[in-house]
Amino acid sequence: MSDYIPPFNISNEMLECISNIMEKVGKLNNFDNLNRMPRLRRNSRIRSIHSSLAIEANSLSLNQVKDVIDGKLVLGEQREIQEVKNAYNAYEEIDNIDPYKISDLKKIHGIMSYLIVEDSGKFRNNPEGVFDGDRCIFMAPSERMVPELMDNLFDWMITEKNKIHPLILSSVFHYEFLFIHPFVDCNGRMARLWQNTILAKWKPLFKYVPIESRIKQYQDEYYKVISKCNSDGNSNSFIEFMLKMIDETLEELITNAESQINYNSIYVNKLLEVMESDFPMTANEIMEKLNLKSKETFRKNYMDPAIDAGFVKLEIPDKPTSKNQRYYKA
Repeated sequence: MSDYIPPFNISNEMLECISNIMEKVGKLNNFDNLNRMPRLRRNSRIRSIHSSLAIEANSLSLNQVKDVIDGKLVLGEQREIQEVKNAYNAYEEIDNIDPYKISDLKKIHGIMSYLIVEDSGKFRNNPEGVFDGDRCIFMAPSERMVPELMDNLFDWMITEKNKIHPLILSSVFHYEFLFIHPFVDCNGRMARLWQNTILAKWKPLFKYVPIESRIKQYQDEYYKVISKCNSDGNSNSFIEFMLKMIDETLEELITNAESQINYNSIYVNKLLEVMESDFPMTANEIMEKLNLKSKETFRKNYMDPAIDAGFVKLEIPDKPTSKNQRYYKA
């Protein structure tokens, strides 16, 4: 077991930000960890993937990323399309990842870099640097040091995971991982995914908190803070930056969740008024009572939100599109 301790100090600003984050986590827990908002969860996941790839210069739009994930034909560079598929598959593994195992890190890198990197799932065996045009602005540690540095980082996490707040620990990991630059490619997107995974093991709602979208908005500052920490020799500024990103993302998520609840409640309440608990009804019967003609409007504004929220149940849940399907109030 290594004695290595990443250099950082916990500041009052960090503690205050953690307090704000915990308050927002409590509010989101009141939304049943977003379990009743599948569309909001899905949109958050798509935003995470789009933003994390966009930070790495993937040019596909948010809608194009969504179409790739939905299996639709998208016109674009094959590598960029493959990056979306890989990222989606990697994020889908969050529940199965042990963020304190290097073997899992390599496995997920293999998924994230499938068909786009030769040494997929393997630590680099050549020098790596970060360039601004032709100018090298950061030279990563020697490839010979990578296995030991990664062992030290993971040993530290395992030792401290029950002592250091996950918000701090995951941010330290994020910075240290970027500094080590252990893979030939996909280091940035892996660092962001791994921080999400550490946080998701602490609070499952972080599976659907698109922190990457906020980082994308502050992308220049993200790189400046990393550079500052490289010069300072500690991750203090990066921890403060990431806590700010998490806090702002949670605030946005709360606003979106509240908006969805308020939007859905008008139509869902109308739907529930015409339904009865003990008498299942067909879609046509319900639409007639609501005086609706459009099945698309009925599905999108009334029935889907009510089912998502658990207010309406299907009589044949295993066959949701059955022509014999009927609905009843839960």
